[in-house]
Formats: sequence, structure tokens, C-alpha cells
Amino acid sequence: METTVSPIKWSFSGLKTYENCPKKYYHLKVAKDVQDSPGETALYGTAVHLAAEEYVRDDKPLPPQFGFMKPQLDALVAVPGEKLCEYEMGLREDLSPCGFNDDDYFCRGIADLIILDREKGKAVIVDYKTGSPKYADTGQLELMAFMLFKHFPEINSIKAGLLFSVTRDFIKVKYKREELAVLPAKFAETIAKLKNSMQSGVFNAKSSGLCGWCPVESCKHWRPRYR
Repeated sequence: METTVSPIKWSFSGLKTYENCPKKYYHLKVAKDVQDSPGETALYGTAVHLAAEEYVRDDKPLPPQFGFMKPQLDALVAVPGEKLCEYEMGLREDLSPCGFNDDDYFCRGIADLIILDREKGKAVIVDYKTGSPKYADTGQLELMAFMLFKHFPEINSIKAGLLFSVTRDFIKVKYKREELAVLPAKFAETIAKLKNSMQSGVFNAKSSGLCGWCPVESCKHWRPRYR
């Protein structure tokens, strides 16, 4: 498998894809010869995010099917501060802030909701989820917090949370600037492996319970999804 070496550019979701299966990452992100069509769950999640964004930012009424989210969103609207919805951020490889679409970005991400209290040096980050909190992963919150500290130097502490809209669970995490002085070490090993794959052109397939949902049908581990 040959590939042209290019600068590493990653997002939390992209890095998770590589971690779960390098071969899938190759076909989706490098060769781009396969597309991952969103299923019903993903489409529902997109609709939830849009409804929440328009409610918080524009005061647009929630569609009837998402009315159950109103108490949670009202609580967020009531938090004092500047509301930034679907806020895009990027970082260069030297970890300086840049635009989401800048050519020299190294990593980037979109925060579902940021609430800034610049005078007090505090912020809130919320990530909307539609699945189950059973396997809640706060890694994306940690990355968003790190990026927020870089983009808003006046912010020194962050309250973050995963808001599971369907189950109404709220997983809370707190971050302080000094605690996230460097890019979280948890990403470093996977980034190093990704760099090695990009340089060597080797993206090995990895079998897992996710194979039934994978669009890379040429993989030896691929199997039809059981319904």
C-alpha cells in the first residue's frame, strides 16, 4: 500500500478512527476511496446538534420531537456569559492557535457549545451526545479545553461536560490552565503511530466488533452488519 507522505492533520474523531483500525483510516482519510455513509443513529445525532444550536444561539423553538431537551438547554442558556455554538478551533504543530481551515493546522475540532465569562477567566464547554453514557469518553472534552485555553488566553478554568440528551445524564469534568500545559500525553502515542503509518505507508487492518459497521468492504475482516 503506497501513499504520499503529507503533514499530519488530525481531529479527535479521526484519531479514534485510526486507533480503532488504521486500514479504515487509510481508506477514509488518506486514499479517500471509500465514503462512510451516516446511519440512522448518526443522522439523529446531527439533527439533535442542529436543534440545540439553533435553540441556544437563535432562540428558535425546538422541533416537537426534541422538546424533551428543553429543560437541559434552558439551564445552559441561563448560565451567564457569551455563547459560542459549534465553535471551530485549530492548532498548529507548535500548538499556537489558528483557524479551523488554515492550511497549516495540525489538529482541529468543533465545540458544540462554549460559554465564556471573560471577566472572571472562566468558561463552560458542553458536548451533546445522543447515545449511552455507559462508555463515556471525556477525551474530546480534554482536547477542546486545551484548544480553548490556547484560543482564549484570558480563560484559566473550565467546567466541561458530556450532555446525554436522551438519558439526561451529564458527565462533568473540570480543567485548569496549568493542568493542561502541554497537549495531553494520551494523544501523543497514537499521533506518533499515525506519523509512522504516513511515512511507511503501512496501515494494518484491526479486527473488532466495529467491523460490521465498516464501509471498507475490501478488508479481510469486513462482514455484513447483522440487523
